[in-house]
Amino acid sequence: MATVNDISKSVRRVDAVSKCEGKAKYLPDIDFRDCLWARMIRSSVPRGKIIKVNLPDLPSGYCFVDYRDIPEGGHNYLHMIATDWKCFAEDEVRYVGETIGLLVGPDRTVLADLIDRVSVDYEEQIPAVTIDEGLACKGGAFVNGNNIHCHLKIETGENADEVFKRCAKIVEETVETGFQEHIYLETNGACCCPEGDGYVIYASAQCPFYIRKSIAPLLNISPEKITVRQTVTGGAFGGKEHFPDVLCGPLLVAAHKTGKCVKMVFDREEDIENSVKRHPSKVVFKTGLDKEGNILVMDSKVYYNVGGYLSSSFVVLQRGCFHVAGCYSFPSFRSEGFGVATNTFPSCAFRGFGAPQTLFAVETHMCHLAQMQGLDPLEFKSRYFIKQGDTTSTNGKVVEKVMIPQMLEQVLKASDYRRKVKEYKIGSGRGIGISFYNHGGAFTGNGEQSLIKAHCRLHKYPDGHVEILCGQTEMGQGFHTILPKIAAHVLEIPIEKVVFEDPDTSRVPDSGPTAASRSTMIVGDLVEKAAKLMKDRYSKESEFEIETEYEHPEGYPWNQDTFQGYAYLGYGWGVCAVEVEVDPCTAEVAVKGVWSSHDGGHPVDELIVHGQVNGGVLQGIGWASTEVMENTDGHFRQTSMSDYIVPTSMDCPRQGVDLVDNPYEWGPFGAKGLGELVFNGSGAAYIDALSRAIGKKINAIPVPTEKVMEYILHGKKLGEAD
Repeated sequence: MATVNDISKSVRRVDAVSKCEGKAKYLPDIDFRDCLWARMIRSSVPRGKIIKVNLPDLPSGYCFVDYRDIPEGGHNYLHMIATDWKCFAEDEVRYVGETIGLLVGPDRTVLADLIDRVSVDYEEQIPAVTIDEGLACKGGAFVNGNNIHCHLKIETGENADEVFKRCAKIVEETVETGFQEHIYLETNGACCCPEGDGYVIYASAQCPFYIRKSIAPLLNISPEKITVRQTVTGGAFGGKEHFPDVLCGPLLVAAHKTGKCVKMVFDREEDIENSVKRHPSKVVFKTGLDKEGNILVMDSKVYYNVGGYLSSSFVVLQRGCFHVAGCYSFPSFRSEGFGVATNTFPSCAFRGFGAPQTLFAVETHMCHLAQMQGLDPLEFKSRYFIKQGDTTSTNGKVVEKVMIPQMLEQVLKASDYRRKVKEYKIGSGRGIGISFYNHGGAFTGNGEQSLIKAHCRLHKYPDGHVEILCGQTEMGQGFHTILPKIAAHVLEIPIEKVVFEDPDTSRVPDSGPTAASRSTMIVGDLVEKAAKLMKDRYSKESEFEIETEYEHPEGYPWNQDTFQGYAYLGYGWGVCAVEVEVDPCTAEVAVKGVWSSHDGGHPVDELIVHGQVNGGVLQGIGWASTEVMENTDGHFRQTSMSDYIVPTSMDCPRQGVDLVDNPYEWGPFGAKGLGELVFNGSGAAYIDALSRAIGKKINAIPVPTEKVMEYILHGKKLGEAD
């Protein structure tokens, strides 16, 4: 039996054996008796009016389900952060893949044949697919009269317009990023079963309480009438945060209509074609410099491709705008964000939740500002590093010690950066790049205290076992190990005596979503506090419960109307260096080295942290290099893992991973968020290295091999202005 003495010392993951032996039961492994299957009928055009749905003759036991099956009093909307995404399309469609209806029946083979014989008549309209087309209202505006789903503006320091008037030089630049597909190991799936006077949802999902809140209004019932049971979830990365609502809503209506369990599991191609993606972005910088080339003011306009419906995009856009200043403090700073409506599949949560796009943009822009002046980017960037007590982009203050200098020294030493920068001449085919990044932990501003209001409960049983009851989910990140470690450490009992199962919303309190790098620092802290309250009673009482709730530290105000104040109390911080070599004949890029250092507070389990770093850094490099996801006329062109290329361990050398110990005051044992942070910087470091290797300026990602060749042949030289 393992007793946890040192909270950072790694233990064997609680779920390791069951998953390695193939004993863990995922949704497709569960036998639901007398269960029907469902297949989605989706829009095949990006924008248009539905004239007629043509169905084949349906055999006995098969039925069609659409918006007309929503009972009186129900609402045909999914109640996400915003309530605009329809469960079923009615008279119009806004994107390819929009749910029109379900075919339901007992045999999947028969359903596949029936689906092939369904056709939909449309009056097609001109779609707007790109950010620029959305802004131009191509085909006519379909959201808010201007195709702007959402908008915000923030400013710090002296008025930007006044500062620009006295600048010696003004540099304007646009940096763009593309779609990214989640490629979780397990595709989306869910099953809805009538039970008593309510329903039970089984789902591969991150946020069980989100699901029941989102879909209950379809039947005009209280969320408590729906029990959501998370099944073993094989990866998510944000793709199973709100998107399960899009499956579970139609399934709920189908279960209501048929009175039976109804199950749906996507295959891989279906999942890639018809699921949410990372928001494509365009960031337009206008930066004012003095005569010595120092930054006096930075202005940015941030545009995110939201797609047909808003979903969580306003919150994603907020985080993007709050992070566009990166790890830097400028005398004057302004950012304005626009969520642009397009006729593409709605974008939604993805690891980093809006921050990676703008962090990539500012890192790239800072590199180009340096190179225009003949400076090494590191020398230029280091002038502006933000420090404890400095003003943030939302006019709060940095509360914690910022250990970028210490992390930088670790990375410089491990990568031999300074020698290689001198040795690898610009355009020589070899290059090394470096990036700096952060990530605000937990929900923005007053989200934790006003919206989430997390609760957690510990139950002590007569046999000495302690059960953790909360709504947090394990999705591969190691949370089934993290929480038991925290409880076991405080109670001084073997970790095997702590039970933490996949949540069932009828049994556990709502501790908020498994998202926003909040699970360890917020819910882990609730577990630590509950365990401390339990400790004195543990050996004295046979069976009892302790419940804790989130309390926000005093003295850190936030105004959600103006986006002013302390957006985050704790940030994760990172430094990453990447070295590449480019084949001069084929333009293929080989990653020769990756070194990073991260501040996630005090680690609860070092091996789990290393796993997060290795995976997140490689995923970020893939976003910048091979992961091409193109949308042509509303249709995604890459629909399988044969043409959507994710990097593997064979594409990247063993990573050099360092950590700094910087305990966070309000986290369990000093821990804070890390899971999203580790994605945020490697893409920028990779592009910095690639730019130097080929001697060309790169303003957009991804950059696959054919694009590298294009830059070599036709790109602007590094240091040239646009």
